Amino acid sequence: MNHKYHGETAEEKEIESWKKKLVWGWILVIPIILFMYILPFIFRIMILSEELMIWVSLVFAFPVMFVVGFSTLKSGFRGFTSFYFNMDSLIALGTVVAYFTGVGTLFFELQNYSGISAMIMIIFVTGKYIESKARGRAGQEIRKLLELGAKNARILRGKKEIEIPISEVKIGDVMIVKPGEKIPTDGTITKGESSVDESMVTGESLPVDKTKGSSVIGATINQDGVLYVKATKVGSDTFLAHIIDLVEEAQGSKVPIQKLADKITNIFVPSVLGLSVLTFIGWSIFGDFSSAFGASIAVLVISCPCALGLATPIALTVGSGMGAKRGILIRRGEAIQTMKNIKVVMFDKTGTITKGKPEVTNIEVSKGIKEKDFFEIAGSLEKLSEHPLSKNYTNLKSHKEVKSFKVLRGRGIEGTISNKKYIIGNKRLMEENKIKIKDFIKRIENLEGEGKTVMLLALEKDKKVLGLIAVADSVKEDSLKALNYLHKKGYYTVMITGDNERTAQAIAKEVGIKKVIANVLPEDKSEKVKELQAKNGENVAFVGDGINDAPALKQANVGIAMGTGTDIAIEAGDIVLTKGSLVGVCEAIELSKATFSKIKQNLFWAFAYNIVAIPLAVAGFLHPVIAEIAMALSSITVVGNANLLRRRKI
Repeated sequence: MNHKYHGETAEEKEIESWKKKLVWGWILVIPIILFMYILPFIFRIMILSEELMIWVSLVFAFPVMFVVGFSTLKSGFRGFTSFYFNMDSLIALGTVVAYFTGVGTLFFELQNYSGISAMIMIIFVTGKYIESKARGRAGQEIRKLLELGAKNARILRGKKEIEIPISEVKIGDVMIVKPGEKIPTDGTITKGESSVDESMVTGESLPVDKTKGSSVIGATINQDGVLYVKATKVGSDTFLAHIIDLVEEAQGSKVPIQKLADKITNIFVPSVLGLSVLTFIGWSIFGDFSSAFGASIAVLVISCPCALGLATPIALTVGSGMGAKRGILIRRGEAIQTMKNIKVVMFDKTGTITKGKPEVTNIEVSKGIKEKDFFEIAGSLEKLSEHPLSKNYTNLKSHKEVKSFKVLRGRGIEGTISNKKYIIGNKRLMEENKIKIKDFIKRIENLEGEGKTVMLLALEKDKKVLGLIAVADSVKEDSLKALNYLHKKGYYTVMITGDNERTAQAIAKEVGIKKVIANVLPEDKSEKVKELQAKNGENVAFVGDGINDAPALKQANVGIAMGTGTDIAIEAGDIVLTKGSLVGVCEAIELSKATFSKIKQNLFWAFAYNIVAIPLAVAGFLHPVIAEIAMALSSITVVGNANLLRRRKI
């Protein structure tokens, strides 16, 4: 694992820091409460003289204010120098003014609020501790992910088996994983067969069968056979580390509505400062000097917009944590807000709606061509290709040396064998090279009508088709279920593919998609997204998995990448679905809407609280300590409301 994942997390350090402040603060504040309120209430008489009480409150409040509360004061007063005010600005000013009233009483006739300044600060610290604990709970999915990794690995060194810490595993090491053990890191099986529980990655409860050559993910659990796994990724490059990075990135990102809340806070704080001054002036004229201090301090304290600042991040943290559990990684927080405006969902076909593992269904050779020669030429060309179709027939027959090999994006491939140039690809490629396909048209149409993709092999010089290969890519089991849900919810769905119109229409018909954009070159997918966005100003979500989908994922208002796809597609996506199932699209939409709903609720309650509380403070009905308790409770309410999101069924 990356070094940043070792030891105590930042959240744990924050909780521990607030806990220490909490304990020391209350140790010092309790004597103030004891001598100011409890003992006088019991004995109906002040135990200490008024002058001694001033010194007790000043001495005991000083470390609470300027040691325990130092970080709050520093953060708060920074706003007065940068003119960018934050949540701590009002608390800092209110408590410092309150403390120095105690100093003022030594020289003037004044109400002593120095003891109260310490009480306000410790209640604020208590609220911060409760918030950090709640945020820690909201981020516990991250810690669960951290704990999933194996601690040690059993590796082969020569003929010996040795056990080493996971941090010492290197790329290329062969790890031995016994039944019931966690796979230490990402790798490829070199020997053995087993089924592997990948639920921690995909959320899928059924184990997946693995054989020699299969890829495995670190922290998944080997079920029943002994596996020899060659390490391909270690440390921060592993899939688990990548997931943790993505979730942390989402939890730290800002939703547009949060940026609005930040702007409001920056205007709100100076407004409250002005209101506090006016309250002081008003009470000085129509009341007395001590009441003026009490009311103006109460205004400062109760207006602290902590709840406003917490409203969005805490809901986003809970939402992204819930998503991580279900295999939905929200990479960018703004996708939460944008998702509610999505009207059109565009899907790539291969590997998104379909399994992306096409199988050869038909091979037909032209008259006068030997089947053996056809297989040799096709196999030799496709062996060099990374196209998914190539994996189906590269091993059918022996291979020949290919020169001048070239991939023709979205159309096929070409290469020279024994000084003869061959091309293999779709109808478009044949037409570009003026190769006659008239005799094959009827057969091609029939196969495409069955949802199959047809590739033609031709000798470029003779302009002659040597034969055709038809492959079929079956629809994923749950694609129909997911698309039915989207149609029921009123979403307009579109399928885009480089495949021909007939094959595309056959797949679209199977899953109920009405709009099909076929024969699209990879580089043109993002243009098609732009066209849809321009039409009636629609907001478009794009779902894809391949390298060629990355520009479209970026162009879309929300890019949803299948986690089973390429790294570049995952990097381009705003939301990543680790299951590779389209049901995840429906879940991501529901999760986004539920999370944004909580954000709006939290912001409403944060504003509503201030609208009710500030006039009460101005009118002098709220003692500064009561005001601070109310402010702390408002923050805790917002945190509690965000955590109710966990009960929502996604």
